[in-house]
Amino acid sequence: MTGPPVHVVWLEDIGAGDTATVGGKNASLGEMTRALSDRGIRVPDGFATTADAYRAYLSHNQLEKPLSEQLDELDREGTSLAKVGQAARQMVLDGDLPPALAEQLAAAYRKLSSRYRSAAVDVAVRSSATAEDLPEASFAGQQDTFLNVVGEDRLFDAVKRCYASLFTDRAIAYREENGFGHLDVALSVGVQKMVRSDKAGAGVMFTIDTEHGFPRVVVIDAAWGLGEMVVQGRVDPDEHVVFKPLLGEADVVPIVGRTAGDKRRKLVYAERGESSTAEVDVPEAERRAFVLTDEEVLQLARWGCLVEEHYGRPMDIEWAKDGDSGDLFVVQARPETVQSRRQAPVLTTYRLVGDGKRLVTGLAVGDGIAVGPAFLLGGPEEFDRFEDGGVIVTEMTDPDWVPIMRRAAAVVTDHGGRTAHAAIVSRELGVPAVVGTGSATKELADGQAVTVSCAEGDDGFVYEGALEYEVDETPLEDVPATTTRMMVNMAEPGAAFRWWRLPADGVGLARMEFIINNAIKAHPLALIRYDALEDESARRQIDELVAGAASREEYFVDRLAQGIARIAAAHHPNAVIVRMSDFKTNEYADLVGGRQFEPKEANPMLGWRGASRYYSDGYRDGFALECRAIGRAREQIGLTNVMAMIPFCRTPEEADRVLETMADEGLVRGRHGLEIFVMCEVPSNVILVEEFAARFDGFSIGSNDLTQLVLGVDRDSAALAHLFDETNPAVTRSITDLIERAHRAGVRVGICGEAPSNHPDFAEMLVEAGIDSISVSPDRLLQVKTRVAEVEARRS
Repeated sequence: MTGPPVHVVWLEDIGAGDTATVGGKNASLGEMTRALSDRGIRVPDGFATTADAYRAYLSHNQLEKPLSEQLDELDREGTSLAKVGQAARQMVLDGDLPPALAEQLAAAYRKLSSRYRSAAVDVAVRSSATAEDLPEASFAGQQDTFLNVVGEDRLFDAVKRCYASLFTDRAIAYREENGFGHLDVALSVGVQKMVRSDKAGAGVMFTIDTEHGFPRVVVIDAAWGLGEMVVQGRVDPDEHVVFKPLLGEADVVPIVGRTAGDKRRKLVYAERGESSTAEVDVPEAERRAFVLTDEEVLQLARWGCLVEEHYGRPMDIEWAKDGDSGDLFVVQARPETVQSRRQAPVLTTYRLVGDGKRLVTGLAVGDGIAVGPAFLLGGPEEFDRFEDGGVIVTEMTDPDWVPIMRRAAAVVTDHGGRTAHAAIVSRELGVPAVVGTGSATKELADGQAVTVSCAEGDDGFVYEGALEYEVDETPLEDVPATTTRMMVNMAEPGAAFRWWRLPADGVGLARMEFIINNAIKAHPLALIRYDALEDESARRQIDELVAGAASREEYFVDRLAQGIARIAAAHHPNAVIVRMSDFKTNEYADLVGGRQFEPKEANPMLGWRGASRYYSDGYRDGFALECRAIGRAREQIGLTNVMAMIPFCRTPEEADRVLETMADEGLVRGRHGLEIFVMCEVPSNVILVEEFAARFDGFSIGSNDLTQLVLGVDRDSAALAHLFDETNPAVTRSITDLIERAHRAGVRVGICGEAPSNHPDFAEMLVEAGIDSISVSPDRLLQVKTRVAEVEARRS
């Protein structure tokens, strides 16, 4: 005798091999419950209905034939997906649960309630299709989820609604495109104890960089309340980026990126009414605070690595924090299927050529550029006026938008983070998107020609008009090896992960002033001496900038350290040489609050810049913050591949004062492997090679400034442009002399100018002189590396 059919199974009794029985999502939950709970990962207790239970539901209500006939209507001209989907969903909703399924559901719910010592436990009810969350076919969020479901009647209703959601427009379109038969796909329903994240927070993490495929980071989004707000892109979340290789090291906090989201709204348990959840405003203080502590970020990242290790592939994981217990939980895990499957024998890069007015800014999704007319769409009711190749502009998207997103050149939204629906789907479709702009629907006009650029780092921009852009495809196979170290120049931390596939030997020049200008914006002395700041407008701007930071000084140090660390992580363990700030006085003055602290100079290019500032009373306190940021990136974050470089150091005596000042701030040359380099851009650096070599670990030639001073030519003078020539013998002989004498003194020499990119003969001269490293912009690296390899081959 056989017993009754098994319609309900417990999560601890299923695993990864049970996808055909309980779908990818529930099989993954069972796998983690069974295999990873001993390693500390918490998964809420629960059970799942089987695929056979779904088939029994269709059979009990005699739905197979009418559903098949209804879905066949899709092949008839003029029959809309929306009409077919609505009819199919209603058929399913009108059915009744088979008695055996209802009985097993009720028994399991009562058992789960007893496990949590509750008469009727609150549960999350999630759909898990048998063709969903597969490594080769994952398209997240096709079916529905119901939160804070309490009582057997509400559970039964939620199960039916999950079944009906197998026929959402997006799910139907997905099956059509992937060749799945509509009635061949079954649906399992997962039922888990709710994590009370309505009293804390929740979010999503990826164990790979979602934009560029950099595999050595975990990216964690977090918002207050239930996690649906993050998944649906209805809130701008916090973002944390964690560097995986250092997670196992004691006494370091390898968080290389931390951005506070706006988090204006959150989803909580409803206190009254039919709905089980309610969307409410987030108090101002909560909005400005991070949802997660650093310790919690690291715990989640470690869990993410364990899940990734167990599955053997990058993962997309949903997490939640219980506000009652303070515990973190993993509530879903699925394979990441975009970056992890992308093959990269060719490096494709986009570059904006034309100039235009920036209209809005948000988070860049992907790294492409697209041009098209803007279509301001309020919802699906306006889809019929969208034209192929247009730019979708809306507040946010949901699964109903997928069919039209496939036809778009780009997507722009007011709300959402990198794990919002618009970001996930755009990424999977290969459509550039700018999300979380805050005001695109107000700033852009319907029908307006726009250019959407995601090729400029973490930030995405929408420009006015149709701008020109270039697309370069560079094969990465067969890139020749070189004895000369080939490095890159970096300025924007947001672009660091974009170039991780390049065969670079590190960063020869990371420009600190760019990080200060873009990520900090305020003059360090205006932060330190805020109480003495006379400019009321500057005070207001600073108040806005530092909101949520522990202090104004901490704002500067933390932002700068994070920017440095992100660049260093992309190239770890290779050296990343960070040049201390090299603004001119007029450029420092342009920082918020800066005019009060900077003199007006007739010739800032040759004035109070570089080393001369660092030990002086007029800037030493600001330099101390810079040193603290370098120290934090190295010692606290753990990226000891960060090195320092001093620009525009005119005399050996000045070098001594700078090194003494750095040591006072904890940066001691040689301690924990710290190397300190000096720029060679003043003729005295060449003339006094041995004296400078005794104080530094090496030289980095700044060919622009060196040419300017060797030839006595203002590099910014149009009238003298014909005389500014880095290949002039006076310049090249200075460089070859420097290299020869520096090597005799036992120190290395590199160059971080663009001359090797612009002049092939210049690169040849450097190699023949025996230079140790050449650092160029990332987009020129392969070209220059190939040239260097040719020269080395001829010399061997």
